[in-house]
Amino acid sequence: MFEGQPKGLYALALANTGERFGYYTMLAIFTLFLQAKFGYTASETSTIFGAFLGGVYFMPLIGGIMADKLGYGKMVTAGIVVMFMGYLLLAIPTGADVSGKVMMFGSLFLIACGTGLFKGNLQVMVGNLYDAPEHRSKRDTAFSVFYMAINIGALFAPTAATKVTNYILGHANFFYNPQIPSLAHQYLDGTIKPEGSELLASLQAAQGFAGDTATFCTTYIAELSKAYNYGFAVACVSLIVSMLIYLGCRSWFKHADYNSKQAAASNAQNHEPELSPKETKDRIVALLLVFAVVIFFWMSFHQNGLTMTFFARDYTVQSVTGFDRIGFQVMNLVMVVIMVYAGFSFFQSKTGKGKVISGLIIAAALGLLGTMYAQMDETVSILPQIFQQFNPFFVVALTPFSLAIFGYLAKKKKEPSAPRKIGIGMVIAACGFAILAFGSFGLPTPTAVQNGGISAEMLVSPDWLISTYLVLTFAELLLSPMGISFVSKVAPPKYKGMMMGGWFVATAIGNYMTALIGYLWGDMQLWMVWSVLIVCCLLSALFIFSIMKKLEKVAK
Repeated sequence: MFEGQPKGLYALALANTGERFGYYTMLAIFTLFLQAKFGYTASETSTIFGAFLGGVYFMPLIGGIMADKLGYGKMVTAGIVVMFMGYLLLAIPTGADVSGKVMMFGSLFLIACGTGLFKGNLQVMVGNLYDAPEHRSKRDTAFSVFYMAINIGALFAPTAATKVTNYILGHANFFYNPQIPSLAHQYLDGTIKPEGSELLASLQAAQGFAGDTATFCTTYIAELSKAYNYGFAVACVSLIVSMLIYLGCRSWFKHADYNSKQAAASNAQNHEPELSPKETKDRIVALLLVFAVVIFFWMSFHQNGLTMTFFARDYTVQSVTGFDRIGFQVMNLVMVVIMVYAGFSFFQSKTGKGKVISGLIIAAALGLLGTMYAQMDETVSILPQIFQQFNPFFVVALTPFSLAIFGYLAKKKKEPSAPRKIGIGMVIAACGFAILAFGSFGLPTPTAVQNGGISAEMLVSPDWLISTYLVLTFAELLLSPMGISFVSKVAPPKYKGMMMGGWFVATAIGNYMTALIGYLWGDMQLWMVWSVLIVCCLLSALFIFSIMKKLEKVAK
């Protein structure tokens, strides 16, 4: 997995890890922030969330076109600076008035632009490292390693957001309750129903707030909003770390930083044949067909920051006991990851010394895991954003298994092609949402919960969401790193930046379409909401399998 990889891969991967840590810290609480601070409805929040994600993944097209002319490295550096400015504005506490909204939307625009300059071009440089003949066979593995590094940053992000939220609320003598923000806004707007007023009064008493209800509502919203602002500030720190890694290790990947003219000159010098117009057209058409499929995957997958977060907030138990606690402490998950990698090292080691070291690491990690688990509180409170740590955890933990399985199949000459993996991934994604649909039977509609709350007896186990994240991660491992690798391999050399940008445009369209599912979050039964996603994934899988021969021909 790690053998024979150029060290430039690790520098670029670590730079991306820092940036993704900040991004996912922000994303873990973004929709919660919109509803808590500004009182946006689910539909309004969905529109903003979808537009922002769409912008984040559309701008790499512009960044790729610029990089094809100016060079990838310059765009990556500029992207970090612009993103830092955006996160800094988002971290400044403001009122919920017009000026506060203007600053918030302005910061989102800067983050989208900065990501457009940074994300796609960094990945193009990773692909360029593997243009050399001695590294070409490791391209798919490299993107799996790179994708794993992204998720290491994302793994710690929800915990960072949760720690900041709890600290700021605790400093104000409050604790988090998911029902208060909505009820508080209804009370201040004069739209609250009698059953909502009764529930709000009980929640105020539980917080130990002795003042009048209006003051409680205003104060709680302000403190929770400030907590989210400080959570966004974490991204500023992570970007500084990313910049230091990127600049400090630049010599490791400098040879992969060039523009399309330099690439053409290099190909001519190495006597590499140019693509004919027909070959160029066939490759671009194949890429566009793949882009059309992944739109529906990202529309489904990025419900993790929207409707799946709503589900975690409104329908999932707010605390866990027993063995379920182990997954809600990030360092427990880290120990599991260490054991997985040490286990693979144990079986792959060719010397007795290597096996002994791996065995000692497994024993130490297991001992620490047992110690930390024994020291956990009997009851662990859950904030809705914490569920977003399970997807990156599963990505990091399952990547070695994925590489081992496909490595074995490759030796047997039975490894599925990248397009076929994408099609299989779409089927698996449908299975993930089928789990959530089954777990949602019998639950009240979101509108009913908003108006009158939900009884504790109806709240579901966190295992429904965790299981869904697990299955979606299997789909993601088949689709996302393989899709990026496919683009890097198939894109005509002079359009590499643009085609990588095209991958992100497809992702952008899918992300914008996440809002469509958010619009259903109201009077529709929950199992029907998830069923829409199941149908979309299955139809996408049917489409890609229908054009598989064309895609596999181009990928050879």
